[in-house]
Amino acid sequence: MAEADVVYVHGLWLTGRESLVLRRRLERDFGFKVHPFRYRTVSATMSDVTERLAAFVRELNPATLHLVGHSLGGLVIYRFLEQFPQQAPGRVVFLGTPAVASRAVANMARLRWAMPLVGKCVAEELLTHRERRWVMPRELGIIAGTRRMGLGQFIARFDEDSDGSISVSETRLPGATDHVTLPVSHMGMLLSAKTAQETGTFLKYGRFSLK
Repeated sequence: MAEADVVYVHGLWLTGRESLVLRRRLERDFGFKVHPFRYRTVSATMSDVTERLAAFVRELNPATLHLVGHSLGGLVIYRFLEQFPQQAPGRVVFLGTPAVASRAVANMARLRWAMPLVGKCVAEELLTHRERRWVMPRELGIIAGTRRMGLGQFIARFDEDSDGSISVSETRLPGATDHVTLPVSHMGMLLSAKTAQETGTFLKYGRFSLK
């Protein structure tokens, strides 16, 4: 029998398929049953996405519900729990989620040709000033990368540690239970054995093993 159900929520321009290695490791090493949730990252509004996620979770009807969000997926989870708080108990992990800001997105927004690529969810969450704080009644662990690989670094021109798309400081959300950095890039973290290990450890115990 699976340890618990985990819903994985992907990021911008992705489909969830990119998480196959991570999902298999969580299932093999921790006994979780991982379900990828797919949504339209550009054309859908955040309200559309969270309502679809709520329906997805209702159909699963889990006894324990863990949530893992990569990049924009973390913000989807944040809004989902805010709008639909009555969920089965569990924990949350954000992977490279721009929890408070995104310099790369802000700079892209200044380019007229790039705005249609950013999408409605990103525009709603990262182009409008929002004061976010984790007040959900479940533990949140955040993993940030420090390996600068990806086009985002050329758009954002980071002067601090980043994963190539999101800086470490942009991932820090007040109220989170734990935060850890790993030497991985924004996409590379999905292929990293250490990321999978830390994600599974937090979901199971509510802490990262590096602490």
